[in-house]
Amino acid sequence: MKIIEVSSDTNIGGAGRCLLVLLNEMDKSRFDVSVVLPKNSLLKPKISELGVKIVEADIAPDKSLDFSAIRTFMKIFKAERPDIVHTHASMSARIAAKLCGIKVIYTRHSVFPPSKSISKGIGKLINGLVNNIFADKIIAVAEAAKDNLTETGVSEKKIEVILNGVYPLSAECNKAELKRRFGVLEGEKVISIVARLEDIKGHNYFIKAADKLLKKGIKAKFFIAGTGSYEKQLKEQVSALRRESDIVFTGFLTDVENLLRITDIQVNASYGTEATSLSLLEGMSLGIPAVVSDFGGNTGVISDGQNGIVVPAKNAEKLADALELLISDAWLYEKMSRKSKRIFSEKFTASIMTEKTEKVYEEVAEEKR
Repeated sequence: MKIIEVSSDTNIGGAGRCLLVLLNEMDKSRFDVSVVLPKNSLLKPKISELGVKIVEADIAPDKSLDFSAIRTFMKIFKAERPDIVHTHASMSARIAAKLCGIKVIYTRHSVFPPSKSISKGIGKLINGLVNNIFADKIIAVAEAAKDNLTETGVSEKKIEVILNGVYPLSAECNKAELKRRFGVLEGEKVISIVARLEDIKGHNYFIKAADKLLKKGIKAKFFIAGTGSYEKQLKEQVSALRRESDIVFTGFLTDVENLLRITDIQVNASYGTEATSLSLLEGMSLGIPAVVSDFGGNTGVISDGQNGIVVPAKNAEKLADALELLISDAWLYEKMSRKSKRIFSEKFTASIMTEKTEKVYEEVAEEKR
């Protein structure tokens, strides 16, 4: 079966990482897969390493709908003649594939509060009609993503929920050396948040919770890993608290897994967009419990009281209380650590995600025949 994966991204975000896992895990004896990318995409060298064919398209990068790109995609699809086109947020490719008479699968990688313009009245009707026409199947990476789709008029029958999957991280490392590198002192707990530095990721609540715990004398170091447009405001917030030595900005880490290897508790405080946090999954593979907001796909990853604690979004007090509980209750922490590893192996591995995606390919192809 011939599959073309389409990504319009130039950077490697969560969708790109999931695509790389899928390409690496896919059964090449059953699926002939190639990828269409915009020129200068950072995904290109990574995909090339996997030995997967790449077609570079002269299209506007990082743009889902570009009417000028439809003809470009049509030329590619007519030349390649795939059985299925699987797009990762490219509406232009979906339209082109349908115009060529090719089956289309679309993966929804994000979760966000839908605007009234597409969740009410005629807007909802039009949005649902467009998505229902230009996709034979839609993969939602979280139940919250499915809810977003149905709230905006997409038929529930079109949607298959397939949770993201990642490779487990190896716990083997020199922890003492890593702690020295990150400036962690003897007896300090490590609490980390790994996310783009954007307002909607809730870092300001993380900082407020950290300050509350530090004022109570709890020995911990709080790490904020990532970059983004909100970095200046967040650093000013930490500076105003005079907590620069306790709340540390790591910047962009090429080896964020090493921070996770010394992390005791992971946090996700998002309140604007979150499907399935890949860093949460990687942390679970190491047995790291998490405290997360009740927004988006977080509750599909962290089960309250099982592998972490779920708190209300935008609530620094509840976030601090949950962190303090995990720091102070060793029995509860160990219970959640063991459960984290178990849940990861049962639901969030790379092979589970890929096998379910391959099944969707086969089902859609069978419908074609």
